[in-house]
Amino acid sequence: MKKGQVYEGYVERMDFPNKGIVRCEEEVAVVKNALPGQKISFMVSKKRKGKAEGRLLEVLEKAPCEIESACPHFEECGGCSYQNLPYEEQLALKKTQVRRLLTPAFAQQMELEGIEGELDNYIDKIFEGIKGSPVQKEYRNKMEFSFGDEYKDGPLALGMHKRGSFYDIVPVRECQIIDADYRRILGCVLDYFTEQNATFFHRIRHEGYLRHLLVRKAQRTGEILIALITTTQEEHDVQPLVDKLTSLELDGKIAGILHTKNDSVADVVQSDETVLLYGQDYFYEELLGLKFKISQFSFFQTNTLGAEVLYETAREYLGDISGEGKKDKTVFDLYSGTGTIAQLLAPVAGRVIGVEIIEEAVEAAKVNAKLNGLTNCEFIAGDVLKVIDDIKEKPDFIVLDPPRDGIHPKALQKIIDYGVDRIVYISCKPTSLARDLEVLIEQGYRMERVTAVDQFPCTGHVETVCLLSKK
Repeated sequence: MKKGQVYEGYVERMDFPNKGIVRCEEEVAVVKNALPGQKISFMVSKKRKGKAEGRLLEVLEKAPCEIESACPHFEECGGCSYQNLPYEEQLALKKTQVRRLLTPAFAQQMELEGIEGELDNYIDKIFEGIKGSPVQKEYRNKMEFSFGDEYKDGPLALGMHKRGSFYDIVPVRECQIIDADYRRILGCVLDYFTEQNATFFHRIRHEGYLRHLLVRKAQRTGEILIALITTTQEEHDVQPLVDKLTSLELDGKIAGILHTKNDSVADVVQSDETVLLYGQDYFYEELLGLKFKISQFSFFQTNTLGAEVLYETAREYLGDISGEGKKDKTVFDLYSGTGTIAQLLAPVAGRVIGVEIIEEAVEAAKVNAKLNGLTNCEFIAGDVLKVIDDIKEKPDFIVLDPPRDGIHPKALQKIIDYGVDRIVYISCKPTSLARDLEVLIEQGYRMERVTAVDQFPCTGHVETVCLLSKK
């Protein structure tokens, strides 16, 4: 294969995340946004060390299981990958991807334990497949929409980035993974600023006013928080927009509207200054009987009902820590976010210590623990690598829920050195989990139970929960 040339081939499989493997002319190319079984044409965009990457040009033959997407934006929008697959096929695909990624770890464990037999049979005893999301549509409780134009010098747009583009924006007024309230709010904001002839922040020139629209909505309480993110390069009266938003007929209820000012060059949602325009700067959500106060930047799983499945699985894997003589046990919840897992375990533990690098998340965790009447939780702000050296207590059990890149090797070694009987590792990126498992298994831990949990229907992402025990 040569760079710039066009080829045709069948997609043999999909590797995580969203990487189609195409065999052509006795070579293999990786092409994103395809499906297993499709015949596609693609252009080779990169070729290095014998590995080719291609850009999808056209689907020449559909996959046998392929369906028409219910979302009119699917072909253009970069938000979803598998809208054109039945949900059972999405689950099967993600299950296969996770199993394939973890197979080397299973083989390593099998070899170290001197177990003979078929590897697949061994995996079947430990890998429990995948748990689906209770809802497959309109499940997201948070969206960050971007302002821009649909094409160069085109009309103002508000939505998601076009697939494969850093600049072009697809207006997603009929997006299927958000509910009708999001669509109404998006339409209202876009129509208002279109009438105002407001400019958007140009990502190259760093000029313009409108940047993002953040919308969060609680699944259980129906409360909505809206944040308009702009630069300070222009002055606009946004009170009429507030009046329009609060006059909308919504299924939920607006708890607050914020104006967040952000003059950074980076294309991220952050705050130099936030002005409260209406109501309050937080809302409440409920999860597994607990109440959570959530602000603009609070970390919270984007699929509330799916998160209940995820955390119930983690709690089940950790098992009984409250039996006779165990009430004094200490649990470390590392990379604890807003403390969801810590608070779920608090009623059956003697003490739970959460460590999280994002200070706002730690403050939110403290507020939430107080909200739920939990007095045996402590939350510490800082890098896990550094903080655990200063904690006097030693854990009896550890729960890990690291960011996508996994655990820093030095931090992982410190965690292993505690020598706890059980570790529950929750991963939002199975490639990172596979890497960390290699170290954990090499140093005396074994996988007891593993399952994938689909938190993100229609996308290429998947969570994995793994129970490890000390041999």
